Amino acid sequence: MEIPHSEAAERNKEPILRVLKEVIRPNHQRLLEIGAGTGQHAVYLAPFFPHLDWTPTEQAENLPMLKRRIEQARIPNITTPFKLRIGENDFPIRTFDIVLTINTFHIMHWKEVKTFIKLVSGRLQEGGLVVIYGPFNYGGKFTTPSNEAFDKTLKEKDPLSGLRGFEDVLKAFAKNEFELLKDYEMPSNNRMLVFSRLKFAKNKIPRR
Repeated sequence: MEIPHSEAAERNKEPILRVLKEVIRPNHQRLLEIGAGTGQHAVYLAPFFPHLDWTPTEQAENLPMLKRRIEQARIPNITTPFKLRIGENDFPIRTFDIVLTINTFHIMHWKEVKTFIKLVSGRLQEGGLVVIYGPFNYGGKFTTPSNEAFDKTLKEKDPLSGLRGFEDVLKAFAKNEFELLKDYEMPSNNRMLVFSRLKFAKNKIPRR
């Protein structure tokens, strides 16, 4: 079976690595990757963090492809991938230090995004991180014409998909006891949002 190859994953893996090197700490032990896709990110990134147990997940139809790449790579700290579809499956019954998701928020429906945030709040202890890569709108507007065109393409395939508003995501995380640590500008009009789990809910929504 030929394993699909993502050119986008090849382009963005190094910029993503630079951010992860800033936010991942030596005391972090477990990372959960939601929507690992072809597995290119996992096999490239995990060796840079050998102290982390890196657990990739994917929807059922994409899981064989992901498992094949992980098996071929034979990277010691990547655990066996498993099936996870937001809205259908719960997260593993264990705590994680970091939850990473790359280019999924604009594919998921908004209801699924909110479900993701609620689920992750139950799998992270105080100080745990959620790291999200992808394009976002700001102030209710597209940041570039290319992002607007991309959103149109997404909606033609699925009217409930599309770029999410930064402010909406911020409010949903704040409601589930997270604060925004940093909003990184990334290549190709993408962002990388890093949220931290709070012990108690705060009334004030963190600013960008």
